[in-house]
Amino acid sequence: MAQRGWERMLRLMLICSWAVSCVRGIRFDVVANAKCISEDIQTNVLVLADFSVVNHNHDHGQQPHNISVKVTSPYGNSLYSTENVSSGQFTFTTHESGIYVACLWIPNASQGAVTTVDLDWKVGIAAKDWQTIARKDKIEGVELELRKLEGAVEAIHENLMYLRSREAEMREVSEVTNGRVAWFSTMALTVCLVVSAGQLWHLKRYFEKKKLI
Repeated sequence: MAQRGWERMLRLMLICSWAVSCVRGIRFDVVANAKCISEDIQTNVLVLADFSVVNHNHDHGQQPHNISVKVTSPYGNSLYSTENVSSGQFTFTTHESGIYVACLWIPNASQGAVTTVDLDWKVGIAAKDWQTIARKDKIEGVELELRKLEGAVEAIHENLMYLRSREAEMREVSEVTNGRVAWFSTMALTVCLVVSAGQLWHLKRYFEKKKLI
């Protein structure tokens, strides 16, 4: 009973900790134009995704359209690419921090063609194959839950460090922007003062020439 209580508590803690990881199971329609999904991911994070075409028209004897998929890194490097398939899986470990984009489309589709796709997108600790890890390290029960919790804690720490670095970058950009705005405002004020002084000098000479003053 005590062991079950520990396991329940560990599972609850693990569920709370998994807020730092991402498990995104979505269903959406894909047309000839690319449908893209993006996510901001830090470095050294495992990403695993499964996709499959949903056959809604099977009862009507209609075959669904196959799709093409391409995944790119924040700097435009191709991480995965496939064409004219009904299902597949891609996995990679990130080497760059930024926006990762997965685009799906129907190749050579006629106007109005549409197909439904299921996408299971896992990031971080959620992407790990814990069953394989348990068999390899010969762990189970509480020890396995503790290993998952340790991974979740590490993911939380890495996320916090990533957010701190991003906050520092944004603060630096804000400071540089504020400095440039201040310099531009000073320059604009200086130009206005010089132009105003020139106008006053010109008006004074004009009135003097016309002997109005």
